[in-house]
Amino acid sequence: MITLKNFKEHNEYVGLPVPKNEHIDLGVYDRSDMRMKSEPVMIDFYRISYKRNYTENGQDAVLLYSPEHPLEWDLEDQLKGYYLQLSKELINEHRYLFQNHMEYGQHEPLYLTENEEREIEDIFESLLRHYKEQPEKTYVLVSYAHVLMILIENFYKRQFSTDINKYNHIVTEFQQLLHDYYSWEADQLPNVQYFADKLNLTPNYLGDIIKHHTDKTAIETIHDHIIQKAKELVREDYSNMSQIAYSLGFEYPNNFSKFFKNHTEMTPSEFRKRHQKTNTKI
Repeated sequence: MITLKNFKEHNEYVGLPVPKNEHIDLGVYDRSDMRMKSEPVMIDFYRISYKRNYTENGQDAVLLYSPEHPLEWDLEDQLKGYYLQLSKELINEHRYLFQNHMEYGQHEPLYLTENEEREIEDIFESLLRHYKEQPEKTYVLVSYAHVLMILIENFYKRQFSTDINKYNHIVTEFQQLLHDYYSWEADQLPNVQYFADKLNLTPNYLGDIIKHHTDKTAIETIHDHIIQKAKELVREDYSNMSQIAYSLGFEYPNNFSKFFKNHTEMTPSEFRKRHQKTNTKI
């Protein structure tokens, strides 16, 4: 499989203009000599493609690509739209601006409404103007790219709300996996990465869907489940606290005690004593 390590290699392979900046590159899909078909290739940078008439009904879409994500295509017509390419170095340097939303492209395109199309096009046109006039002004281009990502993030949240059935199964499967986690002996605490791997999703994408549809983050949901399971075990008089800690996946009993108190304002021993007193009165 071919790996296209930088913008220059990629653009030459695809049939796009030579980049003017080694860390940020953009342009318009308007060339008649672009490669129309390709076997899978790898890119070693991030890419945002805005493609007009992406769907059969003429809807535009944004596609996000991350490094080590194979790309292949077989086009009947020339692409129309814009592209923006960002180096890994630039993304890492400005991670606080871009966060992890670029990973969304591994799961689904962003389908745009007419109003969203106009907003995205306006940002790309502003980017293009600055890129043509002063391509060396990376900080200006990054600022516009950041605004673009804010819009994309916001539009994805709108998309999460428009097709509830599409995302409900992810929430349901996550909750079922969480419920089943302690059906067998746990050798570590459950975490978002574990469930993302099980669902073949990225942690950020899974977390955002869970937050959007439940108003709780994935890690909050996991911690709630751990504490409910812990309460069940602590109520059992025959279980000592060290055994409970290890069975839940805590490496050290002291960590379990701190975790329990942070969520209940009581130590496990205090919680057990209160439960015993309540049962005695009854």
